[in-house]
Amino acid sequence: MGPFPKGRYFTMGIFLFLFSSTTLTTIKGAGSEALPESLPSVAGTLPHFVQEPEDAYIIKSNPIKLRCRAAPALQIFFKCNGEWVHQSQHESRERVDEGTGLKIREVMINVSRQQVEDFHGPEDYWCLCVAWSHLGTSKSRKATVRIAYLRKNFEQDPQGREVPIKGMIVLHCRPPEGVPAAEVEWLKNEEPVSALNDDNIDTRADHNLIINEARLSDSGNYTCLASNIVAKRRSASANVVVFVNGGWSLWTEWSTCSVPCGRGVQKRSRTCTNPAPLNGGAFCEGMSMQKITCKADCPVDGGWGEWSEWTACSPECDRQRSRECSAPAPRHGGKLCEGAGQATENCTGGQCTQSMEGTNDVALYSGLAAGVIAVCILVVAVTLYRKNQSEYGVDVIDSSALTGGFQSFNFKTARQGNPLLLNSSMQPDLTVGRTYSSPICFQDLMEKELFDPLPDIKVKVQSSFMVSLGVADRAEYHVKAHPETFPRGLNRDYSSMESQKPGLLTPNAPVTPTKTQLRTTGVFGHLGGRLVVPNTGVSLLVPHGAAAEDASWEMYMMVNTEESSAHSEEGNEILLGPEVTYGPPGLSLSCPVAMTIAHCAEVSEDNWNIRLKRKTQDNKWEEVMSMEDETTFCYCLLDSHSCHLLLEQPGSYALVGEPLTESAVKKLKMAVFGSMGSSSLDYSLRVYCVDDTPHAFQAAVAAETGRGGQLLEEPKTLRFRGNAFNLQVSIQDVPQFLWNIKPFTTCQEFSFSHVWCSNQQPLHCAFSLERYSPSTTQLSCKISVRQVKGDEQILQVYTLVAEAEKEQVPFFTHSDCTVTSQTGPKAFKIPYSIRQRICATFDTANAKGKDWQLLARKLHIERNLSYFAKQQSPSAVILNLWEAQHQDNSDLDSLASALEEIGKIHSKSPVKTPEEPKSDFS
Repeated sequence: MGPFPKGRYFTMGIFLFLFSSTTLTTIKGAGSEALPESLPSVAGTLPHFVQEPEDAYIIKSNPIKLRCRAAPALQIFFKCNGEWVHQSQHESRERVDEGTGLKIREVMINVSRQQVEDFHGPEDYWCLCVAWSHLGTSKSRKATVRIAYLRKNFEQDPQGREVPIKGMIVLHCRPPEGVPAAEVEWLKNEEPVSALNDDNIDTRADHNLIINEARLSDSGNYTCLASNIVAKRRSASANVVVFVNGGWSLWTEWSTCSVPCGRGVQKRSRTCTNPAPLNGGAFCEGMSMQKITCKADCPVDGGWGEWSEWTACSPECDRQRSRECSAPAPRHGGKLCEGAGQATENCTGGQCTQSMEGTNDVALYSGLAAGVIAVCILVVAVTLYRKNQSEYGVDVIDSSALTGGFQSFNFKTARQGNPLLLNSSMQPDLTVGRTYSSPICFQDLMEKELFDPLPDIKVKVQSSFMVSLGVADRAEYHVKAHPETFPRGLNRDYSSMESQKPGLLTPNAPVTPTKTQLRTTGVFGHLGGRLVVPNTGVSLLVPHGAAAEDASWEMYMMVNTEESSAHSEEGNEILLGPEVTYGPPGLSLSCPVAMTIAHCAEVSEDNWNIRLKRKTQDNKWEEVMSMEDETTFCYCLLDSHSCHLLLEQPGSYALVGEPLTESAVKKLKMAVFGSMGSSSLDYSLRVYCVDDTPHAFQAAVAAETGRGGQLLEEPKTLRFRGNAFNLQVSIQDVPQFLWNIKPFTTCQEFSFSHVWCSNQQPLHCAFSLERYSPSTTQLSCKISVRQVKGDEQILQVYTLVAEAEKEQVPFFTHSDCTVTSQTGPKAFKIPYSIRQRICATFDTANAKGKDWQLLARKLHIERNLSYFAKQQSPSAVILNLWEAQHQDNSDLDSLASALEEIGKIHSKSPVKTPEEPKSDFS
């Protein structure tokens, strides 16, 4: 844009003046016929701007257009930054206003980005219009032209806050520098705050967001959004957490005295639920339990006093004497005196008798005769009934309602003399550990009823999980055995662990577990069986018929106690359960075995990529499958605590996981142990953080066994997130006037990588305490285990220190456990006869779709069904997987419910037409 040369200003003015005069003269000389009579005179009118140029912004490289309109005007020119714009850069138009009859002239120019950037002056680039008429000139307002922009970075991003409920929240935001100035809008979880119509939220002109009274619903991610005509910018999100500090509930009533007799303890408790802490709010301060001593009156059993003198001889020829239960009298629930309080005897030496004696004898003999007759009738009825039953001791009750499906079975007690009997009355003395419910030993099942798919027909299953041999009372199973396939001296029904030692942590006999205790063996033939490694959550099921009828295999299973190399550190993998090996290597079976391995992951496909790995011959690990894979050579069923695998190739296997998001959770088991120190005044608390699997917890138990530690509180589970935040362990509420905590031990911290990648190895920290006086016999405190910005668990400690050395508290209450292998029918929950019925029914498809796929869906096995399709008996493999999944549950309820549901569905099938084929359940 070039301005007029300054030397020509005067010439141009003379030209305009002459031009105006000439134009007016011409208009006047044209006569009155040239203009309409209504055209007003312009003799006294200066130019008036109808439209003045407006401020404008150049966006990117696009030029802007300035325009102005004036009437009446002979000429209009733009002047920019004090310089005239060349006439060639003007665009002019002229029209007559229909309302006034005046001529309106419009002029436009373009301003480019380069022109604005090249201008260097004390003020912004500006332009105005100058309009001429024959009476003079008029100037418009100045219009500024600026280059629009918006910087990328905010001058101040909103910061996350943690505020208590009903507190005030202030989020500051200073948008990026820009021309024109940016407008600010707030978003909450990607939704505009203005759309909430919430009077509690105030957005000020200074761009700040104020929440006057915080509510739980105000928690969320807040974002400041700045925008102008050029762009939009988003600030970093501020995470606002509204937390609730915990409050104590009311105390419960005092419990009854802990002992029925003598000195005991009464307890009362309260919970941190009024309100419960939320969103990381502080846990209640103080004790959740109070204890006081109590004294219960001991029961006093009654004792007989002296007999009284005999009374005089009565007309009935007898005399009496009595005694009272008063030496002492029973008190506080004591037993009454045993025996008679009154005695009677003949006082004539038997020479005096009564006439009623003969009558009593007749009644006695009549009653005995009636009893003998009733017993005879019962024996005859039972004999006739038993002759009508199957020679195998199984009652088959046929139903006219089915031709090829289920029939009901009554498994009744077998007859005496059968050589295959087990004694249900001789059961091992077992109880289950408190911490984990995984199988420690084989347990006897109670009698269960398995419902047939048809209504009102039941299958009664006698217990088959028995350990003792050679006695009666069990359902008969007539199967062909092959004694020649078992090594001499080996019992076919069960084997034991290689190291025959007392059970782990048995009271008064603690034994540190050795590597041999994590290996178990057994000989399995055609009947199949089960192997269990105690206290590890690991087991192996060998199905019935997996081995040939004339063959047997000595199989083993072991858990690696060393640190495993199955996980890849480069791929951020961690070990989720123990590394397990089963063999022998040359094992040849006709169907897959079912292996169960406990894991510590909180299962979620969105947060975890869980894979199964196997060790190759060169001791390298290869991936077998991912949990989402559809394969035909391996199957995996993952539940909340265990992974159940169907495997065909022996070897070493491990379950590894790779977190996909920070929401991935690994479950940890928290436990606190205590023991006296080297000095009589010292006491040590050790807090263990281990992966939440039985195998990992046993490593901590083994370490404490050697130290003589006591388990002071029930272990608890902590959800540890993969968000890179550390784990803090702190001791709280220690009585300061009784105990001293040694320096630098009040709060300790594990790094995130240390906890996340522990790979089944136990982690622990210790708190060293010292009591000021030997008379202090009690220690009460809290142990807080908390992940930064995560979950927290409180371990409540209350122990009597003075008695710690005298009375060792066991970690578990179960007795010795040496049986780790079982063979034959008693190793399975489902009796073999019923299993055959199920397989015969569901392996063959029928018109109603009652096949193995329906059975799988009803048992919640819905993924990778192609694996079962390639099996010789898909139903049998499905039942094997069910057996492995429900080994901790001692009943058949889930299977019975599934079969009953299938029966109900197909009993409602429509009436057949003559053309329809007849199906199994018609």
